[in-house]
Amino acid sequence: MKQMHHDIVGEVGADKRLGTKGHPSVDPRIQRLISHIDEHGFVILPNVFSEEEINEAKLELERLAAAKSSQPRVSKGRNTFEGVRTQREYSLSSKGRVFDKFALHPDILAFNDHYMEKGYLLNSFQGITIHPGEKAQTLHFDDGYITIPRPHNPFGAAIMVALDPFTADNGATVVIPKSHKWGPDRRPDPSEGIPAVMPAGSVCYFLSTLWHGGGANTSNQSRAALTVQYSQPWIRQLENHMMAVRWEDLAGMPPRLVDLIGYKVGSPFIGHVDGRSPRAVVEQRLQEQQAKKIEDPVSKL
Repeated sequence: MKQMHHDIVGEVGADKRLGTKGHPSVDPRIQRLISHIDEHGFVILPNVFSEEEINEAKLELERLAAAKSSQPRVSKGRNTFEGVRTQREYSLSSKGRVFDKFALHPDILAFNDHYMEKGYLLNSFQGITIHPGEKAQTLHFDDGYITIPRPHNPFGAAIMVALDPFTADNGATVVIPKSHKWGPDRRPDPSEGIPAVMPAGSVCYFLSTLWHGGGANTSNQSRAALTVQYSQPWIRQLENHMMAVRWEDLAGMPPRLVDLIGYKVGSPFIGHVDGRSPRAVVEQRLQEQQAKKIEDPVSKL
């Protein structure tokens, strides 16, 4: 398998934002990275997150995995796509604020602002730890569940955040450069794959039309990562974050993440509740519940 070439690695600088889709970037650095994604379907941003941030996330994933250790049925993947030697922690939006920053990095949101429509959503937010002995995942593209013939504009995008260094032998995500442009009859050969080799704290961003897959872990060490998927505002999310996150926990979440999980109305009026934003309705209902408890002291016992 070929190694990753240096020319597909992006440069990381000051945090800047790109305007909404259809508006020119005011940041030439972001525009250069977008041009790279246009051509290759992905880009690597090295050393985006600090060692402290990465270690904090790893420890929390380990804690969550330990809590499941008494439940063998859910401790590992249930099929070859999930990975039989792969530990997955779903719905991280509901499992601690330590993970929020990884979904909200300004560069990633700038890319999303370019490729997706206003009001795009958090589609899936997972921890993925590939253990030694895991086989390579089936190559796929993330919007394959949407039954519209290729080629088409991406219905979403995703990132892989390396919590451990990604190497060619420990399960680094394998990408097929330029495959985001392929038509319906083109299928990748595993020999075309390139492992996204990158140090811990780095991010690989790729479009939902790019063929890719988890690599085989032939090393003697596990490889931990986070993956965040985003989708167009008019697509039903893979993970139902609005059910996973308790109403009471919304107040502690970054407002931008609350929007991303589905509490903001998408343009022009996708997802409204009786003509209002879902978050406004939730806040009203929480206030009504609190008022009811005050009126009925017995309910507080």
